Amino acid sequence: MMKLLTTRLKGLVVLEPGTFKDARGFFLETFRAAEYAKLGVKGPFVQDNHSRSVQGTLRGFHGQLKRPQGKLVRVVTGEILDVALDVRPDSPTFGQWEGFRLSDQNFLQMYLPPGFLHGFCVLSPTADVEYKCTDYYDAADAVGVLWKDPDLKVDWPVKEPLLSDKDGKLPKLADLKEKLGPYRGLLTVGG
Repeated sequence: MMKLLTTRLKGLVVLEPGTFKDARGFFLETFRAAEYAKLGVKGPFVQDNHSRSVQGTLRGFHGQLKRPQGKLVRVVTGEILDVALDVRPDSPTFGQWEGFRLSDQNFLQMYLPPGFLHGFCVLSPTADVEYKCTDYYDAADAVGVLWKDPDLKVDWPVKEPLLSDKDGKLPKLADLKEKLGPYRGLLTVGG
């Protein structure tokens, strides 16, 4: 039986799939469109991604401007702190974030609807992260916010993370705000 966890950001969904464990191991459904739709996870999903990262790696905050993606995130191996940043200009929680630990032990999944930027930090020696996207990746449309934007006050578990060059040079949210016009009206998507 799927459980829905409470979040404070409208549209953000955290799920705990029913997991069947015995002496042989475990079994769970990682996705069933009709059941997930009932819980606010709306597709269709058109692209699946898989990343492997070492401990201390921080990826994000990432998104797309004209073709914002909804993302359903899960961890196959390891543990991460997964963080959703609300950048919907019309949202009462604009600029607020919420984070959850996702791991291969708790099986939690997080759905970030279009209008959120996504980032995560690896807590275990390595982590394999898979996520489904509601739109295709478009490098020309990519947008992001600096992981250590002082206005956001994200409580990351690392002070000096491993970053890509791109992630280390992203703008602060205040510098990006004027470009977020395509995110207007996304409050109804995903909740």
